[in-house]
Amino acid sequence: MGTTTIRVDTDTHSRLVEMSRDNGASLIDTVRDAAEALRRQRFAHQVAAEISQLRSDPQAWEEYLAEADSTSVGDGIG
Repeated sequence: MGTTTIRVDTDTHSRLVEMSRDNGASLIDTVRDAAEALRRQRFAHQVAAEISQLRSDPQAWEEYLAEADSTSVGDGIG
């Protein structure tokens, strides 16, 4: 995997170095983990916004629930 250089302010750099040290990880691993966490957080916010929009339309919400119920797969427990 190739690398590149990014510029961050000194406070951000200090926080990243501290987090790396606290977790025994390299700086690049810490930055990679932070980027992945941000990607997941933004995805979760997008899903929450879409669910909220869907819930605001009672008919669409009922259709969604009906489809979800018809396509659900049991976990085999119980």
